[in-house]
Amino acid sequence: MIGGSASLRRLGTIWMLSAFAAGGLAGGLWFGAQAAWDSYLGRAYVAGVTLWDSLARGSSTAAGVTMTPLPQDVIALADQGAFGRLPDVPVPAYVTQASIRDATNDDFGGLLLRLAIVSDGVQYEVAQLIPGDGRTAPEKLGHVTRLLASYCSQPILFAQMGEAPWQRIDGRAVWGCDAAPRDTRLAGILIALLALAAIYTRVSDTSGRFVQFAETLRSRRRLGGPQSYTAEGPEELGAIVEAVNAYLEAEREQLSRRATVLSGVSHDLGTPATRLRLRTALITDDDLRARFDSDIDRMTGMIESVLTYTRSELSVEEPRQISLSSLVQAIVADFQDIGLPVELSGVEPQTIQGGGSVFAARTRITALPDSGRVLVTARPVALQRAVTNLIDNALKYGRRAHVELAATSARAVIVIEDEGTEQRAEDVEALMQPFRRGGNAAAIDGFGLGLTIVTAVAEQHGGTLRFANGRRGLRAELEIQRS
Repeated sequence: MIGGSASLRRLGTIWMLSAFAAGGLAGGLWFGAQAAWDSYLGRAYVAGVTLWDSLARGSSTAAGVTMTPLPQDVIALADQGAFGRLPDVPVPAYVTQASIRDATNDDFGGLLLRLAIVSDGVQYEVAQLIPGDGRTAPEKLGHVTRLLASYCSQPILFAQMGEAPWQRIDGRAVWGCDAAPRDTRLAGILIALLALAAIYTRVSDTSGRFVQFAETLRSRRRLGGPQSYTAEGPEELGAIVEAVNAYLEAEREQLSRRATVLSGVSHDLGTPATRLRLRTALITDDDLRARFDSDIDRMTGMIESVLTYTRSELSVEEPRQISLSSLVQAIVADFQDIGLPVELSGVEPQTIQGGGSVFAARTRITALPDSGRVLVTARPVALQRAVTNLIDNALKYGRRAHVELAATSARAVIVIEDEGTEQRAEDVEALMQPFRRGGNAAAIDGFGLGLTIVTAVAEQHGGTLRFANGRRGLRAELEIQRS
């Protein structure tokens, strides 16, 4: 089940509106700050253009700009260029001197404006301060004041137009740092980034819930799972979870009914099979009695094989962590105990040769811990049945069975290779379907379900069963995931 959550359509609408709102707010802050900054620079430019007329013709200055003549006692310092020693200048004083000539204005004989900028923190570049040709002198002075406004400083201007006296110009109310508008562009960028991060987090969290549920279902056959699933997320995920739970319930009921029917058939056949054995014992013809016993054994064996396959499909065994190397060694040892030719290679313990010491005259051989142990999360009973079936097939169709175990960090492979068989891998692939047997079925005991059971066990462990032509004979490779 799933808690009451909004649907993806509703969440998408909310995220889209939130994105538009955040984008609108960020854009408003950005363009508003840009417009205010352009207006601020424009006022500084107009103040500079007006200032030229004020210096050349004596007209009034722009609002916020004051122009006062220098006292007679400090004019000499200005003529000498010692503007940093003038009274009421910023400290520390960074002085930038430049000149602007009005060569196009014949009325004033091509006036020359000497200009000194005293700033508290900026040394201006003359090449950047005065633009090149193509502009009038008032425009050049407007460019100067506009450039002053683009830096955060508190500059004082000293100007001399031609032979006129030096003027002190204070326009900090127009182009000073305190007059600059508040820059909200950074706030707009932060709002956009925060909104993007929040929406991305929500989208990733929602999609991650679907991915997590898919991974849980993908590992169910290998690692098992609950009777029903729960999940938190949008309504669509809840609908998927409910559908999966309903499907799992129907599948369990179907497999349970199948197992119940087969168990009932096996139980019901037990009584007539027993009566048949008793009646068969009364047959005096030994050959006929042996044939009856063989048919009865095959009938009951087939029922047990079908039950075994059905139980493997039910996956009632819970996975747990086991040592695959120990399991394979135990299976091989069981075959060797009854004298069957089964060999195991690839899991020998490692040893090291120790050095001598003052307490021992000879070096000694020390066995390392079981570094070759392969730990897996698996169903040990089902895995034992699968390996046993493969070894049985190798012994039935060949003279010997060679078992190997190899592993990587993610997967483990159990290899069983027979010796002397004439079967090819291409022929055996077709025998993996239920009740499919080879051409020598009359000479070999079996019911055609061995490889089918092994395939089901391999799929339960996230792996596969495949065959290859080995150097000795037919090579069966049972690959499973380790975790």
